[in-house]
Amino acid sequence: MRNQFVFAFCMVLVSFVYVTSASGQRNVTPAIDRDPVLEKDAKHNLDVAWQAFTPLKRAYKQVIFRFEETYAAYPDFSKMDEFLYLAGMSSYYLSKNEGKQKVDLRLPKEKEKFAPAKLREDAEAYLAKMLELNPQSKYKEEAEKTIAELKGLRAVK
Repeated sequence: MRNQFVFAFCMVLVSFVYVTSASGQRNVTPAIDRDPVLEKDAKHNLDVAWQAFTPLKRAYKQVIFRFEETYAAYPDFSKMDEFLYLAGMSSYYLSKNEGKQKVDLRLPKEKEKFAPAKLREDAEAYLAKMLELNPQSKYKEEAEKTIAELKGLRAVK
């Protein structure tokens, strides 16, 4: 009878140690629960945006539209920092009237959305958000350089 009691006590002790050690290994910050369907759709939009961003196409308006569509539908996309980089640089280039898709400021919708001052503000905001989400981004150097240039332009005015 004493052996059964000792055995039971040991089992309870082992269980207690196992449970407490397992709970100590929990991740303090829970991972974002990502929807696989939305992830796939957002990844497709990112791929299309990268194609539009290439030096051959330079379709910066298309990149911005893809970004806005994706951000509105799925702001928790796992590669949102990369998308923010594309949107920021596209806004920056459009503010300088670069790219193959020209802005027609005579059209009210285009004037509101693609006014150079607004594009510069958007570019700075997107790139700053990208750096906030991923401070070690491979685009960090270019983003910081662009933000500094945009701040310099703002200071001159």
